[in-house]
Amino acid sequence: MDAAIQVVPLSFPEGTNIVVGQSHFIKTAEDIAEIMAGTVPGAKYGLAFSEASMPCLIRTEGNDPALVAAAVACARAVGAGHSFYLVLKGCYPINVLNQLKSCPEVARIFCATANPLQVIVARTAQGAGIMGVVDGESPKGVETDADRADRRAMLRKFGYKF
Repeated sequence: MDAAIQVVPLSFPEGTNIVVGQSHFIKTAEDIAEIMAGTVPGAKYGLAFSEASMPCLIRTEGNDPALVAAAVACARAVGAGHSFYLVLKGCYPINVLNQLKSCPEVARIFCATANPLQVIVARTAQGAGIMGVVDGESPKGVETDADRADRRAMLRKFGYKF
């Protein structure tokens, strides 16, 4: 059986983050929507979940049509069954990751990022699967004392540290 490996760049609106994961059941779409509503009320999001068995549809949820469309575009580009794409605005992945990981259907989180993103996809006669991701760029050095101070200040600015 022949297989091909592809690098699929994902695009999502500037000022948003994306969580890419793997899940195993159609219930995923509604469960993630409930997580969003209960964890970060008022956050905008769009979700696309790709089924892996008949009828093999991309299931959607969300409260922002543009973010739902962006999530669907990611799902179409990757084409892997049992994958999901959650595009967030007005919150950060750190606000929902623990709840997503606790969702019974969620098997894996590949990434949660606002960086440029590439998904490494294996395609076979059966379908496609995500092998991993390239999240952002490679390191360019080690932080200096000034860089460390900037990092710590940013975390406090966002309210993640006191």
